[in-house]
Amino acid sequence: MYPTIQSFIQEAITQFEFIPSQRKQALAKIAQYCLAKEKSAQQAFLVYICTHNSRRSHFGQVWAQVAANYYGFKHVQTFSGGTEATAFNPNAIQALRTMGFVITSNEEPVNPHYVVSFSEEANPVSCFSKRYDDLSNPQKDFCAVMTCNDADEKCPVIVGASLRVATPFNDPKAFDGMVEQDAMYLERSKQIAIECLYVFSTLVH
Repeated sequence: MYPTIQSFIQEAITQFEFIPSQRKQALAKIAQYCLAKEKSAQQAFLVYICTHNSRRSHFGQVWAQVAANYYGFKHVQTFSGGTEATAFNPNAIQALRTMGFVITSNEEPVNPHYVVSFSEEANPVSCFSKRYDDLSNPQKDFCAVMTCNDADEKCPVIVGASLRVATPFNDPKAFDGMVEQDAMYLERSKQIAIECLYVFSTLVH
């Protein structure tokens, strides 16, 4: 694990007590899904979904993979998608870089593909904007984690999902172009990171 990310994780673990109890109940459903898959020696697929697959869902995909790796759950694979495709937002990318991730791109002018690395030992996370049902995502028996209310409302049914959990976050997009922009993207990334880490921490005995 890269040192800056490792350092943040140590800090994040101290914040678990501040997650609201109702929120923890939703996060427990994700943990139970992953635990059931581990017990049956199957892969656990987590697909984080928001409207444009540009900010919150990518934060979820990246941090859930980091959290699974940190707590030693090798059978977990994370993905993201939207109700429509746009592009991985540069402000979200910058927030992850600030937190210690190494990110490279194929530099395509429209919807570039990014490789997000968090460790020398672990496989990096592949990120690009896509619909949640894109063929690069699992098509059945996955846990759909809804990271925004808009996507949750527009997709009353996520075809192929064996579990659907709503954990909406405020959209940092509201601060684009404002003085608070970078701080709010960092805040959202950290909030999502803490919740992803909490999920897997509950599975460690």
